[in-house]
Amino acid sequence: MQRLEKFVDPLPILNTLQPNKRTKQGAYYDITMEAFKTKLHRDLPRTTLWGYNGQFPGPLIEAFRDEPVSVTWHNELPDRHILPVDTSIHGLDKLPTVRTVVHLHGMETTQESDGHPEAWYTRNFQITGPTFSKRTFHYPNHQRSTLLWYHDHAMGLTRLNVYAGLAGMYLLRDKQEASLNLPSGEYEIPLMITDRSFHPDGSLSYPAQPADAGPNLPYPSIVPAFLGDTVVVNGKVWPYLEVEPRKYRFRILNGSNTRAYQLFLDDGSVLHQIGSDGGLLRKRVDMEIIGLQPAERIDVIVDFSQLAGQTITLKNNLGPDADPADEMGDIIQFRVTNHVKNKDTSNLPSNLSYVPSLKQNDISTVRYLKLVGSADEFDRPLLLLNHLKWHDPVTEKPKLDSTEIWAFVNTTDFSHPIHIHLVQFQVLDHQTFDLERFNEDGTLIFTGSPEAASPNNRSWKDTIEVPAGTVTRVIANFGPYTGDYVWHCHILEHEDYDMMRPFRVITDDEDKK
Repeated sequence: MQRLEKFVDPLPILNTLQPNKRTKQGAYYDITMEAFKTKLHRDLPRTTLWGYNGQFPGPLIEAFRDEPVSVTWHNELPDRHILPVDTSIHGLDKLPTVRTVVHLHGMETTQESDGHPEAWYTRNFQITGPTFSKRTFHYPNHQRSTLLWYHDHAMGLTRLNVYAGLAGMYLLRDKQEASLNLPSGEYEIPLMITDRSFHPDGSLSYPAQPADAGPNLPYPSIVPAFLGDTVVVNGKVWPYLEVEPRKYRFRILNGSNTRAYQLFLDDGSVLHQIGSDGGLLRKRVDMEIIGLQPAERIDVIVDFSQLAGQTITLKNNLGPDADPADEMGDIIQFRVTNHVKNKDTSNLPSNLSYVPSLKQNDISTVRYLKLVGSADEFDRPLLLLNHLKWHDPVTEKPKLDSTEIWAFVNTTDFSHPIHIHLVQFQVLDHQTFDLERFNEDGTLIFTGSPEAASPNNRSWKDTIEVPAGTVTRVIANFGPYTGDYVWHCHILEHEDYDMMRPFRVITDDEDKK
């Protein structure tokens, strides 16, 4: 289709959803997944999407630490999917093609409310998956303030359901964050960055098969990765935002299926990073460029106070080998006005929060977990964890309240963002190894010393990039709940097939059985 002009639509500002009711048990929301049509760009016909409460991104939920939230996520979607469903994986040929379940990414909650991939359900809960147990999900919010996000997590359909629009953001607040006097109100803006492709009629474009599909491949057939050709921020293609010459706080999420970003400001301004997936950093880290893998979040302050009257663009560094025709180097344009409406009294603190190190804990187990590439019977790429598929028996069974080190050994030739449900972890280090030798005979020979996590990844994380040919070690305490959870690559095309594994948090009594 023809090129869409950039920076012609204003950025949509997400409004906070009000609860349906508040009781002694906390806030309660009814949120409905439904199909709708909307204009994502001035020159693009209306696009059919699926969205929570008929919007994309879904409504912004704001919660406070230790004040629980309950949500009934209603599926009122059509019976037919708007994207090509591959029924050759996970026995999907025997299941409904429209199924959903919501995972609140980064939330510490019970297994029944975690959005387990097989806890799916169809329209009006008519058909439910094998691990479905309740209609209303409960979120205790017993954790630090941060930006979480909710998205679909249905088995074998996550890439399609999220791409169709089933994603939204969840802001968790606490008193410690409030005491810092950071930019707030209209000067704190959540940004969900995604990539999409469109047909000329405005409909979403998503490949039904890999580009090099052979004659024996199923149709439709899952693709090993997806990169869209337009950037969509808060539901608008390449938007602009008018800002005052003052400090702004941006809560940024990479909501793309596969695409990672390298974010920077084209005038050389600093991105003052104050938080990551699990909330505030110990200390502010001033960054010229910040990498952002799928599902990762960053919390940054940008000071526009010396930029009155200027136009600044948040860019994506495509690297020296990028195709000159690649349009994906732009994210959003900031147009700085000449005056502030009110005096800026917000802070840009250096010291932010206390993050206790887990390295002093007793380490009960160190697990080496391999990220491996293989092929299926159709010669399609099949990416696995520890050479196991989703339905193979559970092999990771951390004990309740135990501390473990998980060492991700990436034997593939590209990065994977690994996400662990239930916990926030700390990144210990990355260490390169001889990838060619490992893939020849399985010998792990390190080629460099362990390198500590970058300063902006030294707080709590729930998703971390595991670069090719490295062992990336993270440390986590497994609690406060027992039960069945999952860990997986957050490239959604990988997660769906078959780079996702269950793990089970067990008690001492269960361990003795």
